[in-house]
Amino acid sequence: MSFANLKRQSGNLDKLSKAIEALNTPTEGSEKSDNFWRPEVDKAGNGMAVIRFLPAAEADGDDALPWVKVFSHGFQGPGGWLIDNCLTTMNQQCPVCEHNSGLWNSGIEANKEVVRKQKRKLNYIANVYIISDPKHPENEGKVKLFKFGKKIFDKITEAMNPAFEDETAINPFDLWKGANFKLKIRKVEGYQNYDKSEFESASPLLNDDEAMEAVWKKEYALSDMTKASEFKSYEVLKQRLDKVLGLNGEVVKPKTTVEQLKEAPKKVPALADGDDDDISYFSKLAEEN
Repeated sequence: MSFANLKRQSGNLDKLSKAIEALNTPTEGSEKSDNFWRPEVDKAGNGMAVIRFLPAAEADGDDALPWVKVFSHGFQGPGGWLIDNCLTTMNQQCPVCEHNSGLWNSGIEANKEVVRKQKRKLNYIANVYIISDPKHPENEGKVKLFKFGKKIFDKITEAMNPAFEDETAINPFDLWKGANFKLKIRKVEGYQNYDKSEFESASPLLNDDEAMEAVWKKEYALSDMTKASEFKSYEVLKQRLDKVLGLNGEVVKPKTTVEQLKEAPKKVPALADGDDDDISYFSKLAEEN
């Protein structure tokens, strides 16, 4: 897509609205640290930054969406940590999800608690322009990749589909008619909370088309985030799972599994609110087995 075509499509919400609708429809189905940006919080767990979500990168093609959806696993067992992308991202079978569905299908509440600790986690990745980063002002004016969870994505969805008649729908990823996003982080009951985050009024990212085109051309290809090289094979992931949980190719009795994971952290640190996922996925797998 050329920059001229991008400008002609400014304000069009159709493609993104359809994509969000598709995300809400159930399916069966490496981070390079220098490229990723994460907001930093103070000792109290509070932080703030202002960013702008950017449109799809030129390298990703005309039909690309300005975000990608990635599932991952992150938990600790007696054999160490398992922190890996989930193969369901590519609509492939995942040994961790299969193991979890077996535990969930047992109907034993202790097993379900284990699944809740090691379930897959949903994150989105998008290009953003850093407008204000008080903790790291050297990031301001740069294009970075931003990983975030469902709660922030819900803010994007709400901006595109406002609940009240006096609110105007916007495309948060639009360079001309989008809006800056005030990311506000609070620590609530020990977890990062993003409820206070909000979009500002719609405005161009910059006042000059040439400057905005220069920003657009600096974006990273999101398709790189979901290419096969970013995922371990089923066999390698299965070996890792067996080692972390001490399975050795055998099914661990539920009681033993609970005892082994009792001291494991409830959550794995994420770049943002990536702890959201739908446990119904495992219920669906259980029903199919």
